[in-house]
Amino acid sequence: MNKLKKTMDQILSAVCAIMFSFMTVIAVYQVVTRYVFNNPSSFSEELLTYSFAWMSMFAATLVFGERDHMRLAYFADKLTEKKGIVLAVATECVILIFTILVLIYGGISITRLTMTQVTASLGIPMGYVYSIMPVSGVLTAIYSIINISNLCRQLKAQ
Repeated sequence: MNKLKKTMDQILSAVCAIMFSFMTVIAVYQVVTRYVFNNPSSFSEELLTYSFAWMSMFAATLVFGERDHMRLAYFADKLTEKKGIVLAVATECVILIFTILVLIYGGISITRLTMTQVTASLGIPMGYVYSIMPVSGVLTAIYSIINISNLCRQLKAQ
């Protein structure tokens, strides 16, 4: 499982780096066309917006996989090591439930619902834009299951 997690980490890190580089190029293009050629690009702003949403979701998935997300450390630090692990497992279970209900189920629903709507400048179905939600949800669920498994092993080792 840890090999799968490491592979997912590497792929998501590369995807985020590539998307950030792509967004930088598009932003430079947008500035050049607007201020140098005085002919603003209509599609670049929309493409940047959607690319940013996708990169944010991939980055959030990566952060959840590394268990680096925000948490209330005040309470967790007051617990013994065993109770801290139990709290971490409970937190991962809540994340997993949220991921399944909101990102996967809700993401699939909104993706299906918006497949008939078309973006203004790019002319692609909005469902493609929203498809990042279930994709990110599946990846986050996998990370969460791996994290729960690792935490349970730590709990058994004590």
